[in-house]
Amino acid sequence: MKVSVCMAAYNGAEFIEEQVASILPQLSEHDELVIVDDASRDNTIAIIEAFADERVRMIRQETNCGVIQAFGRALQEAGGEIIFLADQDDVWRPDKVQRFLQMFAERPELTLIQSDFVSIDASGTAVMRAEAGSRKFHPGVLRNLVANRYQGSAMAFRREILAYCLPFPADIPMHDMWIGIINQFIGKAGFIAEPLLFYRRHSRNSSPERHASLLQMVRWRWNLAKNLVRLSMQRAALGKKAL
Repeated sequence: MKVSVCMAAYNGAEFIEEQVASILPQLSEHDELVIVDDASRDNTIAIIEAFADERVRMIRQETNCGVIQAFGRALQEAGGEIIFLADQDDVWRPDKVQRFLQMFAERPELTLIQSDFVSIDASGTAVMRAEAGSRKFHPGVLRNLVANRYQGSAMAFRREILAYCLPFPADIPMHDMWIGIINQFIGKAGFIAEPLLFYRRHSRNSSPERHASLLQMVRWRWNLAKNLVRLSMQRAALGKKAL
């Protein structure tokens, strides 16, 4: 199965070299790493180009569109049967791809898999706090509307999900939450209880460490529910399989 790793990059010079170096050795010659640079102003592009690896596909955006739409562009460009999401500042355990592919092969009913992870700080030191890895994974729709447990950088999924997920609605809170919830309507999720990702938390993360306000969280959940209903109605009108 061809693997596509999709990454959104923006001013990622500090960490992206370590991340790309942790991914490429795990890919076969037929796989690809699709990186959408979202109008970086540092030397992110030069760092990526220095790898001089034909499996790396760089897509440069002249205008900054934000992390959700950058990931959406990467997913539109991906050609793999199994698709991984990758943040620019994490580090993958050396057997991450192999462990995911093994589970997909052993359990063909699964359309999405998430692994456990360990949080690290900017220096790479493990962060010992309650939310650092070992989070109890709940794949249910209602549970994740209340408290999201889908972590994009710890996920991989089958290509068939993209027909339902893309294009990303403009007002969803995050792409991984959208993909995870959509998957629950059309497939089945599995969990690998091993920390296959070193998830870096630092001051410039795209996802904030602090929780949003209660009002903002209510708005996000409303937007998710609204877009789920809209998507289902659109597909029904086109004679396609609804959610």
